[in-house]
Amino acid sequence: DYEKALKSCEKSLEIQLTSLPPNHPSIATTYNNIGLVYDNQGDYEKALKYYEKDLEISLISLPPNHPSIATTYNNIGLVYDNQGDYEKALKSCEKSLEIQLISLPPNHPSIATTYSNIGSVYRNQGDYEKALESYEKALSIVRRTLPLAHPTRRVIESAITTVREKLSK
Repeated sequence: DYEKALKSCEKSLEIQLTSLPPNHPSIATTYNNIGLVYDNQGDYEKALKYYEKDLEISLISLPPNHPSIATTYNNIGLVYDNQGDYEKALKSCEKSLEIQLISLPPNHPSIATTYSNIGSVYRNQGDYEKALESYEKALSIVRRTLPLAHPTRRVIESAITTVREKLSK
């Protein structure tokens, strides 16, 4: 129920803006949550606007390699991917990966998610070799960190199958 989600997030933001300093990380998180609602609705312009507000505050209030900043870059990258702006999508997802490789353990599932997102951008561009490379890096991590029946594992395996079929044509 996107309408209720949006109302709840907006109420939270209203309270935070009156009770917290303007660059508090909680405000950034709420902007991100609002962006997620718009993203899920397919309103990418509004999603991007809120993700960028999140990023602006996060870059001020958090250490430069904080995982939350990586998440925001990932979200921005996915919006650009959905909009067909693959150059910006890759740049944003690669920035996310750069931060994650510094701030997270090497087999963290979030790194696998970012590799998968990069693979998706390459696949959407039609660069199936680079897509396969990214998906395989994601699967390598997922195999070590998530259970066999985990849905993320199945999604990545399916993407690899699709890309391999494209490469064999």
